[in-house]
Amino acid sequence: MEIKRETITKDILLKAYHHMMLAKAMADIYEENRNITKYVHSTSRGHEAIQLATAYQLLKEDWVSPYYRDESLLLGIGFEPYRLMLQLLAKADDPFSNGRSYYSHPSSREEDKPKIIHQSSATGMQSIPTTGIAQGLKYIQEFNLHNFENNPVVICSLGDNSVTEGEVAEAFQFAALHQLPIIFLVQDNDWGISVTKEEARTSDAYDYAAGFVGLNRMKVDGTDFVASYQAMQEAVNFVRTERKPMLVCAKTVLIGHHTSGVRREFYRDEADLEKHRAQDPGKKLFNYLLENGIEEEQLKQIEKKARLEIEQAFEKACAAEDPRPETVEDFVFAPSPITEETGTRVPEGVTEKIVMVDAAIHAIQEIMWKHPEALLYGQDVGARIGGVFRETVTLGSKFGEKRVFNTAIQEAYIIGSTVGMSAVGLKPIVEVQFADYIYPGINQLITEISKSSYLSGGKFPVSNIIRVPIGAYGGGGPYHSGSVESILANIKGIKIAYPSNAADFKGLLKAAYYDPNPVIMLEHKGLYWSKVPGTEDAKTIEPAEDYILPFGKANTIISADENEINKGRTLVIITYGMGVYWAKEAVKSFGNRVEVIDIRTLIPLDEEFIFERVKAHGKCIVLTEEQIQNSFAEALAYRISNQCFRYLDAPVEAMGSLNLPAVPINLVLEKEMLPNAEKLSLTISKLLNN
Repeated sequence: MEIKRETITKDILLKAYHHMMLAKAMADIYEENRNITKYVHSTSRGHEAIQLATAYQLLKEDWVSPYYRDESLLLGIGFEPYRLMLQLLAKADDPFSNGRSYYSHPSSREEDKPKIIHQSSATGMQSIPTTGIAQGLKYIQEFNLHNFENNPVVICSLGDNSVTEGEVAEAFQFAALHQLPIIFLVQDNDWGISVTKEEARTSDAYDYAAGFVGLNRMKVDGTDFVASYQAMQEAVNFVRTERKPMLVCAKTVLIGHHTSGVRREFYRDEADLEKHRAQDPGKKLFNYLLENGIEEEQLKQIEKKARLEIEQAFEKACAAEDPRPETVEDFVFAPSPITEETGTRVPEGVTEKIVMVDAAIHAIQEIMWKHPEALLYGQDVGARIGGVFRETVTLGSKFGEKRVFNTAIQEAYIIGSTVGMSAVGLKPIVEVQFADYIYPGINQLITEISKSSYLSGGKFPVSNIIRVPIGAYGGGGPYHSGSVESILANIKGIKIAYPSNAADFKGLLKAAYYDPNPVIMLEHKGLYWSKVPGTEDAKTIEPAEDYILPFGKANTIISADENEINKGRTLVIITYGMGVYWAKEAVKSFGNRVEVIDIRTLIPLDEEFIFERVKAHGKCIVLTEEQIQNSFAEALAYRISNQCFRYLDAPVEAMGSLNLPAVPINLVLEKEMLPNAEKLSLTISKLLNN
């Protein structure tokens, strides 16, 4: 792309030199005080020119995702050195994470600056959430949900070696396919810790990007401030006006260490260091300013004042308060407004029951009619077939392809993009086609989504709904039948629902919509249509539109006789999903001696109610469809034992599938692996007769 050269004012040049001297002084001070700057950090030495050139183009409507070497970019958009140092030293008033995250891991909603979502240290992972921002902004403008003073531009900053990540390719593909207003700024310093470019990649980002048709691109010397400023001015103006994506490949140098912990002397020889030092952006701008009439003494005074400013800021930051220990659990979740069951669960005069899949379709339809910020996307969910289980049928035709649409086979993008969509005020409802296929998206779920609220100090909880068809029946086989709830329950910072009937499904889906936190809806395929024998009760009368069922409220499905309870002749089964129906069938032969509890949500879990019922009975079975060893159910059994030990008449039983790596496709083998009512009856008999 041809770059138009425009004159840069002296004020901008001097501002850039001042910021470069601040960045240099910061790096020097940190190095001189290694006993104080004990937390791992990187600096921007060698990258200052392209970072400042980028920062100076940005407006308050824009969004930027810096990576861990982008302190100069942060200086350029207006964050003072002192505030950056509060994060360096993990102080309580760290404006980004309240002392929870590394240096140059920002998050900001400050009104006078570009906005910054949380992003992790995992290289390249920010590309998907940041592309989600651009996706969301395009949606907002298409539906006129907000009027911007200026068209917003999104910047995703990346190191060169991170571009080899598959998730970066997913971001490039989506941005190019949908023509999103985003700039991928790749800062190429030839190194990936100790890995050279020759060891890591076949081409630089500029050549790599040629394969993504529709992704515009340019190259620039990122050590030359004038060239960088002109290039980024052109790139930002292009994206702000044309609303199309751009990749900028900026050649930079690495003057400092990879990090304070992985030092340059570990892996670089002096010749390589000297080659990079010769391209120091500060020295190059110094010479340019001299050649253009700026006095050397003026530049020396700027450097001297920068050093003094940084010394004073560092001293002040060192004296700042550390976080209070009692704040360590703050911001895991944003407060949910849904705390009580409300609305009409069983409307008067209605007798016809609906299947679970229809309850979900109707709930989403009611949400989307009412809330234009809601949209639905994933594999095959569009109007053509409406989901492989027909779980989104009619929604595409009712709301159009901009609100209900298909994606490529990109589970990481489907899940990770919800971070950016949520940040700009949308509510994405997305679907992973089968639970077995959630694994490519686990990185985004753990690294970006689950930590976003906690590590941004509550500024960016991710408000989304991730629908996941789950479970085994009818010979679905090893890649379409898996149970994954234990893996998901191990992720801190997300909520998980697992409804077992239509009414609960609709009520929980509504609660999930109004919850500001990430929610995974685990939806058993065998219950969608009640095609599995014994699951007829998954059909219910449809609740009214106003019905909402809060998370963390277990439900008694079958009660035991109070006289039998008082005699100590009963037990309680704690279960969810298909387990509810195995339990309902199994207890028929035990009179009124077994209580069945459907927990309905795994996170949050209604522990108070569970412990209360276990204490009442003294005997307990925790039932799951999952392979039992190291499972959520086994962990719950431990917690019950720990909390209810004095009340137990027998060890808590945890029952689930055989410990096999996959569900076999043959029906005989599938049956042998899974729990069922018959197997459960044997366990009940053993406990009751003990």
